Amino acid sequence: MNQHFTTHAASPSLRTTRLANGVTVVTEPMPGVATASLGVWVGAGSRNERADEAGLSHLIEHMAFKGTRTRSAQKIAEEIENVGGEINAATSTEGTSYTARVLGEDAGLALDVIGDILTDSVFDAGELAREKGVILQEYAAVEDTPDDVVYDAFTEAAFPDQPVGRPILGRPETIRSFDEAGIRAYLAREYTPDRIVVAGAGAVTHEAIVEAAERHFGALPATVAPAAVPGVYGGGERRMPRKLEQANLVIGLPGLSFRDDRYYALHMFAQVLGGGLTSRLWQEVRETRGLAYEIQAFHWPFSDCGLFGIGAGTAGADLPELVDVTLAATARAARDLAEPEIARAKAQLKVSLLSALETPGGRIERNARQILAWGRVIPAGEVIDKVDAVTVADVRAAAAAMLKGAPTLAAIGPIRKLPTLDKIAAALGAA
Repeated sequence: MNQHFTTHAASPSLRTTRLANGVTVVTEPMPGVATASLGVWVGAGSRNERADEAGLSHLIEHMAFKGTRTRSAQKIAEEIENVGGEINAATSTEGTSYTARVLGEDAGLALDVIGDILTDSVFDAGELAREKGVILQEYAAVEDTPDDVVYDAFTEAAFPDQPVGRPILGRPETIRSFDEAGIRAYLAREYTPDRIVVAGAGAVTHEAIVEAAERHFGALPATVAPAAVPGVYGGGERRMPRKLEQANLVIGLPGLSFRDDRYYALHMFAQVLGGGLTSRLWQEVRETRGLAYEIQAFHWPFSDCGLFGIGAGTAGADLPELVDVTLAATARAARDLAEPEIARAKAQLKVSLLSALETPGGRIERNARQILAWGRVIPAGEVIDKVDAVTVADVRAAAAAMLKGAPTLAAIGPIRKLPTLDKIAAALGAA
């Protein structure tokens, strides 16, 4: 099988194996844990779709559970739930995952089911028609939820006419068009061995998972998928006036790739600005002025670009004051955020990082994603060292550079009093 074994320093028990065709297997046994979390991550998501394929990654995730040549949809569910397990899947902009959690003694069964649905699904025409109907209902539910609509509009405005900016669900016209031939063509093109990671953690053994991975994925041809279309932040606006009780809006700026050396600095700026109950926006907007029930700042990094944003909801009459206060607080934070705020942001990031690694599910998520992104599992200590190395000057510099970018605005509801993009840019330029 020409397997190559490498043990990384991320954990004494962590082991990786690369199969001959490029599939990577990573395991991390956790002493004292009785359950096993297992999964397959594929480095292909909505941004890998062509224009007429918008939403296809998400549909494939759904169809994976609708039957194989040897298992019906009901049997897939029964085999996992009969042993007390759970099985799930998720689609993101840059990846798709298929995961299960079972007792350690049933790890082999879980991997057999996941391997089966990924390599031997039949994509029955009747099941496909029903599932497209389910996704169209999901799409309609999003359209009826203003705070979901506004975030989809936000990413589309930030990355206009680009795959990275498209909604993961796709559009009704593309969803309706999907057929078995299109699904199989996409899988052959995008689900290539170099993009597949099989991960296990908890009550697992490396050799057993390698054997299962070889059995299910070892025969995949060692092809290389086409590169995703590069993401280029553009900025822009999407205003959606509607008769609603509340206005929802997101104001954004260009973020950073997780590969950028300034990534942690900008992430800390988001935390200081709107990442918790002690953040500046929460204290100023919610606690002092009562302008919104909730307000948050966030930073979404991708492999080659990123997106920074501030999201909130408020009454239409309070919208002008909310925007003015938010923009002023953002510009001011870039000038004068202080060491105690950065120390708190560092502590919050460390707790988030380390708590995620306390469960087998958190371990497989971290391990698979990092192998896809970096080709290795990065030890938690190495990440913490990078967090600790960030200075106040680093955060201010990253924020100031970001504020020079073109803004993005998305808003829905009673939004007549929103300022223009030029006025937003001028207010942020005060930094």
